[in-house]
Amino acid sequence: MSAFDPDLLDTIAAGSHHSPHSVLGAHFATTAPSTPGYEPQREVVVRVVRHMARSVAVVIDGERHPAEHVHGGIWEVRLPLKQIPDYRIETDWGQGPVVADDPYRFLPTLGEFDLHLIGEGRHEKLWRVLGSHFRTYDAPGAPITGTSFAVWAPNAQAVQVIGDFNSWDGRGHAMRSLGSSGIWEIFVPGLGIGEVYKYRLLSRDGRWVERADPMARATEVPPRTGSVVTGSAYSFQDAGWIAARDTSPPTESPMSIYEVHLGSWRIGLGYRELAEELVEYVSELGFTHVELLPIAEHPFGGSWGYQVTSYFAPTSRFGQPDEFRYLVDKLHEAGIGVILDWVPAHFPKDEWALAQFDGQALYEHPDPRRGEHPDWGTLIFDYGRNEVKNFLVANALYWIEEFHVDGLRVDAVASMLYLDYSREGGQWVPNVHGGRENLEAISFLQEVTATVGKKHPGVAIIAEESTAFPGVTAPTSAGGLGFDFKWNMGWMHDSLGYVARDPMYRSWHHNEITFSIVYAFSEQFVLPISHDEVVHGKGSLLGKFPGDRWAQLAGLRSFLGYQWAHPGKKLMFMGSEFGQEAEWSEQHGLDWWLTDTPSHRGIQHLVRDLNVLYAETEALWEQDGQEAGFQWLSGADSRNSVISFLRWSASGDPLACVVNFSGQTLSDYRIPLPSTGVWCERINTDAEAYGGAGIGNMGWIDSESGGFNGFEASAVLTLPALSTLYFTPETAED
Repeated sequence: MSAFDPDLLDTIAAGSHHSPHSVLGAHFATTAPSTPGYEPQREVVVRVVRHMARSVAVVIDGERHPAEHVHGGIWEVRLPLKQIPDYRIETDWGQGPVVADDPYRFLPTLGEFDLHLIGEGRHEKLWRVLGSHFRTYDAPGAPITGTSFAVWAPNAQAVQVIGDFNSWDGRGHAMRSLGSSGIWEIFVPGLGIGEVYKYRLLSRDGRWVERADPMARATEVPPRTGSVVTGSAYSFQDAGWIAARDTSPPTESPMSIYEVHLGSWRIGLGYRELAEELVEYVSELGFTHVELLPIAEHPFGGSWGYQVTSYFAPTSRFGQPDEFRYLVDKLHEAGIGVILDWVPAHFPKDEWALAQFDGQALYEHPDPRRGEHPDWGTLIFDYGRNEVKNFLVANALYWIEEFHVDGLRVDAVASMLYLDYSREGGQWVPNVHGGRENLEAISFLQEVTATVGKKHPGVAIIAEESTAFPGVTAPTSAGGLGFDFKWNMGWMHDSLGYVARDPMYRSWHHNEITFSIVYAFSEQFVLPISHDEVVHGKGSLLGKFPGDRWAQLAGLRSFLGYQWAHPGKKLMFMGSEFGQEAEWSEQHGLDWWLTDTPSHRGIQHLVRDLNVLYAETEALWEQDGQEAGFQWLSGADSRNSVISFLRWSASGDPLACVVNFSGQTLSDYRIPLPSTGVWCERINTDAEAYGGAGIGNMGWIDSESGGFNGFEASAVLTLPALSTLYFTPETAED
């Protein structure tokens, strides 16, 4: 009989002991001598938990050694052996014997160095040691396969892994605590890829709670919430793409981004179908990148992915993780970069996910004045905790290294930077200096950008940041946040406000369309016309323009021409590229039927031509963040609601952009230019091919001596109503 205290055996039987491996499995024991004068004998004792079993035996080299039931489902056999044998457990629950391997005979799958790095918050490959992993070990006779589980739960008294494999009863699969690290671990032989599981944790106040795996790399399809054991067999074919990407900073390359919600781009498509249809479409339109609304697993589709429950799992709505890898690979094959929306600012309160993971605040800050978001009803990460910061930094690296993504757009950065974000007085706690800045969040963001920049210099990290916080794209070495780009929300707000006005009143608000140049070079910017501008009653982009349908279409075309010429990278949400009429709905998708009409198909053609010209014209992107890349021709013609400016390449090649925001065609309109000669009309948004009236300049203008505004030359041109025109000097190739 076992010599253990019955209370200890009760905890082992209940799966509530912090160190079940110290009791279960095979252990050396010493027998008391039966005759005085004889030495005690060493033996091996094997203990297992088998509730409701009729019989249990230890099998060694085909020989059965019957076990004795000793306490509450615990069985034990003592063997006169001098070394631990390679054994299996035979169990009969009344339907015949079943032979299986014993989880409690295996060493931990995490080493001391892993635990040290996790404790310091410096384990950059965290996903390789935590979570579930299918493993194979060499062994006499045949390899041993199974799945290891490891989870961080420092406040738990006990942790079990539960799933279909144990009928969701974890008493026989209690995990061991790996000391002060807060990590719990077990290897379950025989479990393979596809197994559904969760963790069952005993909180400090004695409650058992069930949680999905924070490090799960695959999940059940929502609304089911189980984690799934997975493994990758995919072999990327994009080594050349990655090597080329990392040779130059993203700020020095063209970037026109097509923002996509995968579930509603074309409803019903999975990753593999998207790898054909989306890739073909984006290639045809000439975008350099796609940006995907968050694809990390989320329970509520109406959140569009912005309330994440499984940060390491691509949503299973569209297929398996390897199928998402295939989509990224096919985009790279087509020369298209992939940016993911990433959400480290907050997470939902779903009780089966991260919220109070081990029975109390763990991933979230324990003080609700810092740990709860008043606007969104979500929880805020505890950025000052090493393990939490490690979780997020490793997650950023995970998407880059495991899925080869080329950029992360960090959502809601402003909410992270300020302790008083959306809070009234008394609802927030100042930092140690008495200020409103969230110093821990700032340090975390700097660590993310610095780590990614060091390891993957070609990957773009983009901030959605709506305030005047200084140095968002300044290097961390200079005290900045270290982002590559910041969304230019000021440009977006002013520009959309301006074009929403009736053209007859725009002259009184001319500064709204010119003011962005005052700060255009204070950061490296992306110009976003994103999903946020076409939801929640804001209507479609097309619907923002006043007038009849012809005026709306012309206004949209002129605005896109203006956006593509303005300093900054470009971003457009799906549907705007063909003039979607209805406000976007993730349930109904896009009005693709509109592309069968010439006026809407013409907008598609314009976007394609803008993208092609943009990518091949260095003046439009090479000096985006430098004042030397921009020069006003005339920014003060408020009477006519016209602006004109030059974009310059580093080698001195110009492109002239002229925008007529008025509702009148302007004939004999003179603009200054830096040189005489023929200037070719490269884009005219009023061209018939784009659905316009076809008014223009026959493809060219003649610049002659006699300039103004400090320029030596000028030219007379015709400006169609609501139009944007591009001109470049004639070259030998022209």
